[in-house]
Amino acid sequence: MKSRTLAALTALPLTLALANCAQNPVSGRANFVTMSEAQEVQTGRQEDVKVRQEYGVYDNKALQQYVNEVGQRLGRASHRPQLQYTYVVVDSPEINAFALPGGYIYVTRGILAYLNSEAELAAVLGHETGHVTARHGVQQMSAATAAGVGATLVGIFVPALRNQAGDTAISLLGNVLLSGYGREHELEADKLGAEYLYRTGYDPQAMIKVIGVLKNQELFDAEVAQAEGRQPRSYHGVFASHPDADQRLQEVVGEAGKLAGSGRVNQEEFLRMIDKVPFGYSESQGFVRNFTFYHRELGLVLKFPDTWRISNKPDSVSASNRGGDAMIEMRLAGRAQGAPADILRKQIGNAREITSTTINGLPAAIATTSIRGLPTRAAVVFLGKSAYLIGGQAKTEGAMQQALAAINATITSFHAMSETERNSARPLTLRVINAPPGATFAELARSSPLGKNAVSYLRLLNGLYPNGEPAAGQALKIVE
Repeated sequence: MKSRTLAALTALPLTLALANCAQNPVSGRANFVTMSEAQEVQTGRQEDVKVRQEYGVYDNKALQQYVNEVGQRLGRASHRPQLQYTYVVVDSPEINAFALPGGYIYVTRGILAYLNSEAELAAVLGHETGHVTARHGVQQMSAATAAGVGATLVGIFVPALRNQAGDTAISLLGNVLLSGYGREHELEADKLGAEYLYRTGYDPQAMIKVIGVLKNQELFDAEVAQAEGRQPRSYHGVFASHPDADQRLQEVVGEAGKLAGSGRVNQEEFLRMIDKVPFGYSESQGFVRNFTFYHRELGLVLKFPDTWRISNKPDSVSASNRGGDAMIEMRLAGRAQGAPADILRKQIGNAREITSTTINGLPAAIATTSIRGLPTRAAVVFLGKSAYLIGGQAKTEGAMQQALAAINATITSFHAMSETERNSARPLTLRVINAPPGATFAELARSSPLGKNAVSYLRLLNGLYPNGEPAAGQALKIVE
């Protein structure tokens, strides 16, 4: 949840008036497209503004310059070197990377934590560059246009923003990183990325390593999801098996040149650049520790129920129970003007009862109502110059009765951050150390703030999932 006001995404008008077939810059084949290269670049430039606004650009000039320099080498070696490429690290903990048409390419702060060399970073950037050079985005937009689907470009290619629009068309078109284009486009992007790695002196095998990192994330999340009773996420859904065993992937990467791995890796420089980067959410976004949400800039604290799954979005923070039939959400509700009851009435409409009260010394109002036929418990609380809406909702009356105590406890936990909390509550930080002799991940996990899955997280961070152990003296990523 960000402290700034969020601008709504606007729909990008698409027309089919001048639909045509154009030669693909990579394959030379004719593709059905609805825009020229100049229109492609203009579209990407317009949508880049929205991406930067919604995600935020990570405030680390040295890291930004480093990532951009790696990307620019790939862009110059690509099939479309005339494009003006832009490579940006966005301030998101998600494990993600994506590209907009026209040469606008983004990696999240979150995915950098799980990479272990400059070559792997180049593989991620090369894959996304491949989507641009092969005009996959333009083809996807053209297909959406032909189908008469009026979705924004950001909604199609930046899945984390879909919640902003609430658009069924976007929900149908958007998908997580690397599974939105389809297997053929993804394999082509992998092939092109590996080729650009080879052309710029990196080890093409880094492409397979990176996809292995994403697949391991998927396997790990499937285990956690089963324990939590939810659906797992998919980071590279086009590969049913692990990439090491995927014949097509091995073939397309092998075509890049020297599969044996003679190119540069540059692990030391990469690890130096990501040392001390926030892990998870940063100060400006608010962060969660032990099911408690802290936002130092807004000066607030909210305690969610233990075991509920928490999601921190650009405009809200929410949690859902293990059964998925109840949720709690907090978001800004405007300025703290007038009475909390008046603002609550504007936010939720008619309610069976609205009670004016105080919550931890703060002016507040609480209501029980029904929204879109769903039982709802909601409150507005004033803190400083802002009003906050905290709502709990369930799918049925029975589910609400089961969750009501937890919802009420969360609402009444809202309070101004104390000086003790301000001094002690800090976001997590990625650190690079040298593994001491005899160190094991189980031992390192004992002092880790990563919780019960700390061993798996540490192995994922260091490319040693599912059962590897560190070697004495090796550079090792931990979280403090």
